[in-house]
Amino acid sequence: MMATEPLPVLICGAHGRMGRALIEMAEGQGARVVATKDLGDSLTEGFNEARVAIDFSHHSATAGLAQSCADQGLGLVIGTTGHSDLDRQRILACADFIPIVWAGNYSIGVTLLNHLTAIAAKVLGQDYQPEITEIHHRHKKDAPSGTALDLARSIQASEPFHSAHLANGRSGETGPRPSAEIGLHALRGGEVIGDHTVYFLGPDDRIELTHRAANRTIFASGAYRAAHWATRQAPGLYSMQDVLGLSTPASS
Repeated sequence: MMATEPLPVLICGAHGRMGRALIEMAEGQGARVVATKDLGDSLTEGFNEARVAIDFSHHSATAGLAQSCADQGLGLVIGTTGHSDLDRQRILACADFIPIVWAGNYSIGVTLLNHLTAIAAKVLGQDYQPEITEIHHRHKKDAPSGTALDLARSIQASEPFHSAHLANGRSGETGPRPSAEIGLHALRGGEVIGDHTVYFLGPDDRIELTHRAANRTIFASGAYRAAHWATRQAPGLYSMQDVLGLSTPASS
């Protein structure tokens, strides 16, 4: 039986922590790194050999990379967070031409956490108040994390919480907590890779759903799984839940 050819990939953010992990793990993930990019590098070179790009650089570079991928017909896996509304619209426009997988977290465990969170929100309803905490290393520049925001959207996707607004921390005289609210709380310190907990706080009990990352390899392996999957898809915007067959394609 003929061996499958490694998937040729372009890594954007090659000198970052995730970029280095992606390069080191490529062979074991059935991939071959044919080009690398970092902030300031030209986005007009290195696309000829690749079939898909994986971006873990910086949100300011993602829209330009998405346009280059659309121009060259490459699929794109986006791992950056903190995009402006304008950059988000530019990226979404490229999904008309290429498959884009966009997730705040590429861990398979976190993807399952999102799925379970949506189920819990639907079953429990507003008798239980949702709160989300996330902990990351002291070097992380944005808050709340993209994963925490994804978890909040999973709650909002359930009918009881369609109109729930996000409360990013609390301070001062906030008054009684409304039921149509989702609390978000970010902690920073040390070298924590990523801990996320969703609480559903009820009158007589509470449910806690938690994921703790012990190694960055879980994100890199998930990103490669998404990259392989993207090469078989039609143009559109997809999530990691789509990659794992847990949901329908993401909408804008």
